[in-house]
Amino acid sequence: MTILSDSATLAAVATLAGRLPQIDAEAAEAALARQNSLTKPPGALGRLEELAIFMAGWQGRERPQIDRAQALVFAGNHGVCAQGVNPFPQEVTAQMVANFEQGGAAINQLCLANDATLSVIALALDRPTGDITEGPAMSEDETLTAMRRGAEAVDPEAAVLVLGEMGIGNSTVAAALAMGAFGGAAADWVGRGTGSDADGMARKTGAITRACARHAGAAGLDILARLGGREQAAICGAVLEARARRIPVILDGFICTAATVPLFACDPRFLDHCVVGHVSREPGHARLLDALNQRPILSLDMALGEGSGAALALGVLRAALACHNGMATFAEAGVSDG
Repeated sequence: MTILSDSATLAAVATLAGRLPQIDAEAAEAALARQNSLTKPPGALGRLEELAIFMAGWQGRERPQIDRAQALVFAGNHGVCAQGVNPFPQEVTAQMVANFEQGGAAINQLCLANDATLSVIALALDRPTGDITEGPAMSEDETLTAMRRGAEAVDPEAAVLVLGEMGIGNSTVAAALAMGAFGGAAADWVGRGTGSDADGMARKTGAITRACARHAGAAGLDILARLGGREQAAICGAVLEARARRIPVILDGFICTAATVPLFACDPRFLDHCVVGHVSREPGHARLLDALNQRPILSLDMALGEGSGAALALGVLRAALACHNGMATFAEAGVSDG
């Protein structure tokens, strides 16, 4: 049983934030006290200390651990590709899914390097969503079905969840979601994606502008149904299920982060258990992180997707917990703390 019952509606899901588990403030305070007793100046490990305290609060214990890390990559195809927004055909989505399944992609290597179990979920690749320049991407039922697929994929035993995506055309969808929620012009959010040239960028910008004009006034999860895609909806479902099970989430780059925008638009508390693994080279991502009040863990000039930046950030998270749990306190080491 997942948080998204068969009878759920988007309107009902939008109201869940106040009823979902919250961070355990007592455990977070205990973790902070431990950090301040370790053999280092307080705050000397910077973001590593913050991540350890974050994990402690969501696991509800002073010394959090990652016994099992899960990585999920959701794949979908998009009707907006009919507007010439991508230089690659949509067949590439299925081909890349096969590559993931055969272990040949970057995300496979990064999950191996950082000890995460990877699953790839293809979502009706033979049926692209609706063209958002002409109508909604999905019906409410289609949106909820994809959200349930995401929720069902979450391992309840995972200590942390890494999220990523694959889908030809989904950088256009990500920019549309960001613009639909936060406004601005399409040029503020659009990037080259998989390598669009100047003409391709003009087509992307035009498609996003037309789509956001057509769906102006959409709010909350209606933004997801109108402007999103199946993989974006699945990411939202996985984020909600992880929250219900107190599992912290590492989001990937621009597309993955943008997928969660409809949840944030409903209630910013929906993303309290999420961190962003890296800031993408896609120009809209830094702007989006500011809007979401998120600070990325890494900045490595990446723009691959697949969950690659989130998987790398998992290694940093593991290092943060190794220091938090393994370092000696001043008392244990017999070192004067002043």
